[in-house]
Amino acid sequence: MKLGDKIRQLREQTHLTQGQLAGASSVSQGYLSQLENGEVKNPSAAVLLRIAQAMHVDGDELFEAAGYPTVRTLREAYQGYEATVDPELMGYLSRLPRDRQRRLLAILEGMETVLTNGAPGIGGKPGPGGREPAGQPRTAGRNLEYSRSRN
Repeated sequence: MKLGDKIRQLREQTHLTQGQLAGASSVSQGYLSQLENGEVKNPSAAVLLRIAQAMHVDGDELFEAAGYPTVRTLREAYQGYEATVDPELMGYLSRLPRDRQRRLLAILEGMETVLTNGAPGIGGKPGPGGREPAGQPRTAGRNLEYSRSRN
């Protein structure tokens, strides 16, 4: 249902005239008429919220009709998705300072590079003759630095 139709429907259900709703929501009657007729394309969230409050309805009713995302619509959109990261791992990472998170990410990316790009005998792809390509380090990609300091 379009926003204007939704406003009109809710206004009529609450037995308010356009003038009464306009006064209660601090919106001009002319602007409210334009909203109901679909002449306003992008009303502000503040105006929609004032109109919803004046009619004593959930603001999400108007936000959704206007095409604004709401918690409800986002929850419905992502309902079928499941987190692919272990919750214990997320908890552990969230307790680390940002610099240690970045260092750990660099280590993991380096390990992944080794495993996918050429660590013979570890599931990687050896170079010609079963050896690493000449002149290429096993950790091709990222140069990792390890620090003994505890940050």
